[in-house]
Amino acid sequence: MNKNYIGSLLLALFFVISCSPKIQQQAQQNSTPIPADSNVIIGKLPNGLTYYIRKNAEPKKRAELYLVNKVGSILENDDQQGLAHFTEHMAFNGTRDFPKNELISYLQKAGVRFGADLNAYTGFNQTVYQLPVPTDSTAVFEKAFDILANWAGHVSFDDKEIDQERGVIVEEDRQRGKNAQERMTKQLLPVLLANSRYAERLPIGKLDILHNFKYETIKQFYKDWYRPDLQAVIAVGDFDVAKVEALIKENFGDLQNPENERKREEYLIPDNQEPLVKIVTDPEFPYNIATVIYKHPEVVEKNESDLIRKIKTSLINSMLSDRLTEIVQKGNAPFVFAQSNYGAFQGGLVNLDAFNSAVVTKDAQGLEAGVKAVIAENERMKKFGFTETELQRAKTNLQTAINKQFKEKDKTKSAVYVQQYLDHFLKGQAIPSIDFVHEFYTAELGKISLQEVNLLASSFITEGNLVAIIQAPEKEKENLPNEAVYLNWIKSAGANVQAYVDNTVNEPLMAQKPTAGKIVSEKKIDEIGVTELTFANGVKVVLKPTDFKNDQILFSTTAKGGTSLASDADFRSAEMAAQLVDESGLAKFDASQLGKILTGKVVSATPYIGTYSQGISGSSSPQDLETALQLNYLYFTAPRKDESVLKTQLENIETVLRNRQTQPTAVFQDTASAVLNSYKKRAQQITIPELKEIDLDKAVNFYKNRFANAANFVFTFVGNFKVEEIKPLLATYIGSLPTTGTKETFKDLGLEPISGDITKKVYKGLEDKANVYLVYHGNYNYSDAQNLQLDALKAILEIKILERLREKESGVYSPRVNVSYQNEPKAQYSVSISFSCAAANVDKLIAAAVDEVKTLKSEGASADDIQKFKAEETRQLELQLRDNGFWLGYLEDAYSDGENPTKVLNYANTLSQVSKASTKDAANKYLNPNNFIRLILLPEKSK
Repeated sequence: MNKNYIGSLLLALFFVISCSPKIQQQAQQNSTPIPADSNVIIGKLPNGLTYYIRKNAEPKKRAELYLVNKVGSILENDDQQGLAHFTEHMAFNGTRDFPKNELISYLQKAGVRFGADLNAYTGFNQTVYQLPVPTDSTAVFEKAFDILANWAGHVSFDDKEIDQERGVIVEEDRQRGKNAQERMTKQLLPVLLANSRYAERLPIGKLDILHNFKYETIKQFYKDWYRPDLQAVIAVGDFDVAKVEALIKENFGDLQNPENERKREEYLIPDNQEPLVKIVTDPEFPYNIATVIYKHPEVVEKNESDLIRKIKTSLINSMLSDRLTEIVQKGNAPFVFAQSNYGAFQGGLVNLDAFNSAVVTKDAQGLEAGVKAVIAENERMKKFGFTETELQRAKTNLQTAINKQFKEKDKTKSAVYVQQYLDHFLKGQAIPSIDFVHEFYTAELGKISLQEVNLLASSFITEGNLVAIIQAPEKEKENLPNEAVYLNWIKSAGANVQAYVDNTVNEPLMAQKPTAGKIVSEKKIDEIGVTELTFANGVKVVLKPTDFKNDQILFSTTAKGGTSLASDADFRSAEMAAQLVDESGLAKFDASQLGKILTGKVVSATPYIGTYSQGISGSSSPQDLETALQLNYLYFTAPRKDESVLKTQLENIETVLRNRQTQPTAVFQDTASAVLNSYKKRAQQITIPELKEIDLDKAVNFYKNRFANAANFVFTFVGNFKVEEIKPLLATYIGSLPTTGTKETFKDLGLEPISGDITKKVYKGLEDKANVYLVYHGNYNYSDAQNLQLDALKAILEIKILERLREKESGVYSPRVNVSYQNEPKAQYSVSISFSCAAANVDKLIAAAVDEVKTLKSEGASADDIQKFKAEETRQLELQLRDNGFWLGYLEDAYSDGENPTKVLNYANTLSQVSKASTKDAANKYLNPNNFIRLILLPEKSK
C-alpha cells in the first residue's frame, strides 16, 4: 500500500545483490542436487542445439516459443561493437523463407503483435527472440518453428536492408539515451565494470561503427556465433509435446556449426581490494543519489544448500526493507528513499552478485546524514542481526508467497516457465518443480535459525570489492564531498548503533464486526456469469466468479465525483487526500503497525481520488477475503491522519520538483499538459510554493466527504469465490456501510485541448534529441460503433506510421499511435502520434506522418491492414475473456456508465463493421487538421 513520488527513479541506477565467498564454501559442503522438473523435456540434437519442451495450458490455445543464443555484445571484435544487437534487428528484416518484412506481416495477420508479442533483446551474453503464437491454427503454429529456424541460421543480411536499419539503430540509441543518465553512465561504467571487457562492449555499440561497418563484418559475426551448439529452443504451451519435438528436429536438425569454430570465451569482472569511488554530476540530473556496492562472486543455484541460502537471503532482504520503510513511516527520516538488498548485479546481465545500498536525499547537503543512516542500518544488521519476531514475520510472509505459487501451479502462465529454462540454458540454474519447491520451503523454513540468518547477513558487508557512487545535479557540485570524505562517511557510519527493538502488534484489525445489512434484490446475468446484489443501504455489488486463477480475487469500488468537487482553494489538499490516508495506516494503527497486522495475508486495498471519480482497488486470496473487506470497510469509515506522513510526502514532492525545470522531458510534459487542458490550473504540475497550501485536515475531511455515501459506489468482485459463500461477508462489511441518501456526480472542469491548428515548441536539452507529439482531437458522438472505428483507426495508422517513419525514412525507432475517447465529463476523442528523432529531421518526419494521414483519408485502409487489426483484436479478446483483471475493469466501467454488461460477447462479431470504407470515413472524421496540435521538444542549441 506504499507509494513513493520517486517512482521508478532507481530503475536507472546500477542495483546489485549477492553471496559471499565464505557462504559459498559452506554451500559446497552439502551438494545434493536440486532435481529437475519432470514436466519439462530437455533434449539435444546431434548438432548441439538444446531444446526445452513443456505442455502448459495457460493461456489456452497459446504457446511461448523462444530462440536463445549464448551470443551477445561481449563476443564482438573491436570493429563489430554494436553488431550483436544489429544482428537481432536484421533477423526481422529478411530471412531465407521470409524476404524483407514479410515475417512481421505474416505474423500480424495471425494476430501476433509486433513489439508487444513478437520481440527480441540483446545483452552482454545473450540474444533472445520471443514468439508467442496461437496453437489452434496448425499452419501458423508449424510455421513458427520455421521462423525460429530462419532466425537461428538463415538471416539474409541484404545490403539495402542493412543500410536502411543503420538509421533505426541510431534512433534507438537516441530514444533510449541522449540524456543525463546516459552521460553519467559513460562516466560510471569504468568504475562499475572496472578492468573488464564489459565496460567496452555495451550492446548498443559505437555510433561510428554502426554508421560505417562493412556488410561482411556483420555477416561474419553471424557466421561465427549463430550456431546450434550455442543455441536453444524453448517451447512452452498448450500443444502436443511429441509433435513439438518432431517440429524442432525437422526445422533445426540441418543447422551446422562452422568449421574451425571460435571458442566461446567467458569474461569476468575482477575484484578490487581498494575502494572504487566516483562522483558525477550533470546539469539535467534531478536527484541526489548515493550508492554503495559490495561485489561478490555469482552463485548459481544448483544444489539444496544453494536453495537454503536463497531462502535466507529472501528473509534478510525482507527484514532489512521493513526496517528502512519504518524509518520513513516514523517521519523525520534523513532521506526520501532508501534501499538495501542482495541479489544479481546488473539484473544478472554480468556474472556477479552484490550487496547494494542506495539513498536519495532532498539535496546534496543531506547526503551525509542519508548515507550514514542507511549504512548504519547495514551495520546494525551486521553487528546485532535481526530479532526473532522479525524473522517469524518474514518466514510467514515467505511461506505465504510459496503457498500462493503452489496453489496456482495449474494456472501458471507459460512465460514463467520460459524464464526458468532460459536461465538453465544460459547459466545452469536449477529448474525444480513447484511441488519440490513448496515441499522444500515448507520443510526447511522452520529449521532455519535466527543465528544462521544473522551469520549470513553479517557476511554481506566485506572489506574489499567496494564500489561507491554519487550522482547529483551539476548545481550541487560545490556541496558534494570529495572521494575521501565520501569513503569516510561509509566507514564511520554506525559506530554507535544499538540493537533494533521490534515493537510488535498483537491486536486484530477489527475488534468488533459491524452489524450485517440485508440483501433486498438479486439479479443473475447468466450470459456472462454475473450476479448483481443490492443491499438495504442502497449499495450495489457486482459479482463474477471465475476459475482463471485459484488464489485470486480482485475487487474495486468506484463512484463519480473526484477532485472536480473540491473548491479551487482546497484543490491541492484534495489532490493528495487519498495518498495521505493510504500512507497513514487505518483506524488506530499507523502504517508500520498495519503492515505487521497483515503479516501472512495475501491482501491489498488502496484508495484513490481522481479528477472525476474516487474509489478503492484491491485484491486478496479467497481465504483472506474477509481481511480485504475489513480494509475496505475501514477506508470508508475510519481513515487515519498522520502529520508525519504529510511532512514526509511534502518532502518527497519537493525533491521531485526542486530540479524539475532542468529536465527536458519534464518541461515538455508540463507544456503538453497545459495545451491539452486549455491551460486550466488544475491540470498543471504543482509548484513548490503551492505545497504550503496543502492542509492535512482539509485533505482528510475531503476524503471523508468523498467516501461518506457508499450508495454512490459500485462494488465489483471477480475471481475464485462462490456467490452464496461470500454473501454473509458482503452483508457484514458492505451492507453495513454508511449511506446518506444523496446522489453526487462530477463537475465538468473544461479540461480539454485547445481548439485550432496549434504548434508549440519547447527548447530544452543539451543533446540532439527531439520529441514530437501530434494530436488530432475534437468533440465526439460516443458509441460502441464509433469506438470500434477509432480503435481500428489507431491500429491501422500505427502500422502505416511504423512502415513510413521507421522502415522507409529510417528516422525513428518506435513511433506510437494512441487513441482515447470518453463519455464523461463530456464526449471527446483524441488520436496522437508520437516519436523521438534528430532535431534536423523533425519537419521532414512530421510531414511524412501527415502524408500517411492524408493517404488514409483518401484511400482508406488496405485489406491486409484490416485483416491484421481484426486478427489482433480477436486473439487479444480470447486472452482477455480469461483474465480477472480484464473483467474487473470491464464490469466496473459498464456499471459505472450504465451500459449493458453483456455487450462484450458480441464484440468479435462487430469487427465485420470495419472495412476500407469505414476506415476512410473514420480518418476523415477524426483526423481533422482544423483541430490539430503539434508539440515539439527541441534541444536548446536549435533555438
